[in-house]
Amino acid sequence: METTMKSKVKIKKRISKAFDKKIYLLGKDKYGEFFWLGAPKWDCGWYWGFGYIQRYTNNKHPERARDISSHTHWDSSIIGKHERYDHEKGCFCLSSDYVHHLNNHPEVTETVLTDEESWTLAELMGSFYALSKTAEVLGRGGSHMTTNPCADIIKNEAEVKRINEVVLPAIFAEIDKLLIPSE
Repeated sequence: METTMKSKVKIKKRISKAFDKKIYLLGKDKYGEFFWLGAPKWDCGWYWGFGYIQRYTNNKHPERARDISSHTHWDSSIIGKHERYDHEKGCFCLSSDYVHHLNNHPEVTETVLTDEESWTLAELMGSFYALSKTAEVLGRGGSHMTTNPCADIIKNEAEVKRINEVVLPAIFAEIDKLLIPSE
């Protein structure tokens, strides 16, 4: 496992509520803003809404915020390659560095996780995204670009039910255990 180049400042884990939704503090960025992960929610009767990273107008006390000031996604704002504006070229460029976990992110200055916990969260989040996509494909019988001639073979409602009702809730429980403050 990779370790971070520069150790991040560890801050206390914290759970709050914003707009009637449970949120977990993840850390603070280089601009001094806290950022939060929203708890999972079964949305529209067919998928898990999860992975949303938010900042609030009252970022220290999101329960008193009037609005969300920033809404991004774990798989595009935390993990992976990130865009940056290149002033010399006058355009956005994709960085060559891949961010593997929260504590490895160059714009995160403080975090609630140790490096080991950060790797565990990255694993759980990656599994969530992969399984969510799998449930979609198995439920639709394909990738939903056009009619899939193998749709009848691909469809598996029993596995969709197992992923959504057993596997993903188990992953969410582990994420909850990882992010809740210890007494």
